[in-house]
Amino acid sequence: MTQNLLATVDLGSNSFRLLVGKIHEDGTIFSIDQIKETVRLASGLDANNDLTKESQMFALEVLSRFSERLSNFKKSQVRVVATSTLRVAKNASDFIAIGNKALGFPIEVISGKEEARLVYLGAMHSLSYSNEKRLVIDIGGGSTEFIIGQGYDPEIMESVTMGCVSYTGRYFSDGSLTESNFNNAVLAARSKIQAMEHLFVKHNWQLAIGTSGTAKTIYDMCIENNLADEITYAGMQQLKKLLIKSKSIKNINLDGIKEDRKAVIPGGLSIMIAIFEELGITSMTIADGALREGVMYDLMGRKSDADLREVTVIDLKKRYGLDVAQGNRVANFAFYLQNSILAEEKINLEKRKLLLWACELYEIGLSISHNDYHKHGAYILQNADLAGFSKPEQTIISELVRSHRGSVAKVYDKLRKMFKDKIKTRTVFALISFRLAVIFNRSRKDIDLVNVVAVENPHKIGYDLVVDKNWLVNNPLTLFSLNEELANWSTLGFEIKLIRK
Repeated sequence: MTQNLLATVDLGSNSFRLLVGKIHEDGTIFSIDQIKETVRLASGLDANNDLTKESQMFALEVLSRFSERLSNFKKSQVRVVATSTLRVAKNASDFIAIGNKALGFPIEVISGKEEARLVYLGAMHSLSYSNEKRLVIDIGGGSTEFIIGQGYDPEIMESVTMGCVSYTGRYFSDGSLTESNFNNAVLAARSKIQAMEHLFVKHNWQLAIGTSGTAKTIYDMCIENNLADEITYAGMQQLKKLLIKSKSIKNINLDGIKEDRKAVIPGGLSIMIAIFEELGITSMTIADGALREGVMYDLMGRKSDADLREVTVIDLKKRYGLDVAQGNRVANFAFYLQNSILAEEKINLEKRKLLLWACELYEIGLSISHNDYHKHGAYILQNADLAGFSKPEQTIISELVRSHRGSVAKVYDKLRKMFKDKIKTRTVFALISFRLAVIFNRSRKDIDLVNVVAVENPHKIGYDLVVDKNWLVNNPLTLFSLNEELANWSTLGFEIKLIRK
């Protein structure tokens, strides 16, 4: 039975990790199973930033093995996130389409800042609660996350494109461990950090915390080789000297490092040294929790009333001064139509949330200009750092907002390209409901939905839209727009008939 279980999959640039946790009555989560496979996806990027076929095949084999462990889980119990490498790979969408089938669950590519937020959440849940200000550092395979926060609340989040896999491949490409190679890697990392260090050095954080594989390996090596009792700058300098004595990566034979970490520790150590130098860190402790644990706690929040995405949407409404009542009118109308068209068991609750938030935020572009405000809104929602949202979720909301007005033919063509000509009818109906909701609510007055609008005879490609004839007489502009809208959808094969009663 998996009723009280959650599972997360972290598709990192160095390793793929599966975590299965059990929810206890007090709201804590205990790990009951963990699987880690070293994939080094970042090494599979070619000169054009495309994932090679070989790297894709190996990654897909791992996903297939994970699929077996997740075979009894429902989609609501599992969240799969992908990070740096799949953010930059040009052919990421092709790999993800196949990966979704191999794993059996949808892969979400998350932004750097969202990754940072989830890392912080995971780290803090693995430590005793404290109100002291903490700096959390997570060196991954392709990116490094920097977070300052208090309690469970991150305040500053940054992601920098440097990681143990990418830096080892770039600055130690021939496997040689030399003073020159280390210096070049450290200087390169310092230059990356300098662009954002002003956000961190001025904050009075009391404790520096490292998390994930690189930090834990450096910590273990410092302890096992009697260099320090935590991660220290002096200890890392000694560790660098020991690695240089090894002369090459294949000759590394030090205590505290696992075999699969040897190939990437030079880049990871260089980045950590650079972080200490730029941010003035003297010592760092370790947290067991990281991205996958953070994703799990976030997933638990989504299953309760603590969905951070809702908080983010509320914040956007306030920040951009949106007409909340109007957003609610449009959302209520769209949902009224959707509930009349689809049977309850066919409603995807997660997709329904995205439609709700798109309706509530559809006028966000007015903060820039009234002209083409739908395009401005789409740009804001696609490019803003929206805490709790994955990049695919942002894209869906962004495209819904872009598509709530304008040419039906262009909107449908965009949908076809997005879904590679495999558009589900329910997706089209959701968009039509959104567009009709905007048309009907142009006057910004509440509508008595039950007595004005009804849906009858729903079928595969349409339905009868029954509207009170007196209401239509009193709203001629709406009638004109409505006839035009339905005629345009008719040319694309969707038959929604306007019936006046």
